[in-house]
Amino acid sequence: MGQRATIGDVAARAGVGVGTVSRVLNDSRNVSEDTRERVLRVIRDLDYRPNRRARALSTGRTQSIAVIAPFATEPSVVERLRGISHVLHDREHDLTLLDVASPDQRDRQYRSVAAGDRFDGLLAISLPPTDDDAEQLARAGLPTVLLDCEHPDLPRVVIDDVRGGMLATRHLLQLGHRRIAFMGDVADDRFRFSASARRREGCELALKAYGLALEEPYVRVGPHGRAVAHRLTDELLALPEPPSAIVTASDTRALGVIEAANSAGVRVPQELSVVGFDDLDVAAYVGLTTVRQPLRAGGGIAARLLLERIGRPPGEPVEQMLELELVPRRTTAVAGT
Repeated sequence: MGQRATIGDVAARAGVGVGTVSRVLNDSRNVSEDTRERVLRVIRDLDYRPNRRARALSTGRTQSIAVIAPFATEPSVVERLRGISHVLHDREHDLTLLDVASPDQRDRQYRSVAAGDRFDGLLAISLPPTDDDAEQLARAGLPTVLLDCEHPDLPRVVIDDVRGGMLATRHLLQLGHRRIAFMGDVADDRFRFSASARRREGCELALKAYGLALEEPYVRVGPHGRAVAHRLTDELLALPEPPSAIVTASDTRALGVIEAANSAGVRVPQELSVVGFDDLDVAAYVGLTTVRQPLRAGGGIAARLLLERIGRPPGEPVEQMLELELVPRRTTAVAGT
């Protein structure tokens, strides 16, 4: 009574050898499905928890996953981390977050992970590796999965940012808007971010389909953040012919736009429609029309994809595309209403 169950207890209860239990714990394919289910059921019944240190010694694994992420306090990054953490916790892997706030730090983190043997795998969020980074990771034999970024040699979980920009803009066009502005991130090749530029491309394509163009005065870019979005919105509202709608590259920017409009006495959506991107929790709270991407679910998918590759041959660099959805709420309305 009160003693922790051992692997021998599990084996005896399931009617199998200790080696079979070990193979189930290590997700080996050399176990029949019936036996696997029986062993897993006993593990649950006995609340068996394998000793991590012993397991690491026997498998040569650390039971630890590295996650490289930019600006880890950003809401979209936090949501992805929640999805990753949930999956890793269920599979009894530790998560080590390597926050990146500068390009030099990004380069150091990639080099450090590839050079050491502290981790069983790597997840990289929004920070695409260079060709040299990818080559070093391959030489190190470190399973790697990318989330919200791409490299042709690595598996990735991504969205179609161009389509997302089109969804947001097409919604406004269908509401009768023609003076549509785009607000996004300033291009920064040091980080190699590309989402904002692709969302702008989608905006331009949607306008083109209606015989329109994204006029340069209606394009505003700057560092990410609500305060910057507030300032850029002031500039747009000061134009001789201000836009009737603004497509933004993120919900955070959209919130800054709404704050600026309220400060200027411009009614949303009667005089200015606003569309965000991400569908953070706050979007529903403020009634923001936005393009929903499955942030938390995407993190979970990427984590499971990585765990499937640990201890197995690299395989093909698969790409999993997540679905996007336009979610209309209270910040968009028919033009002129």
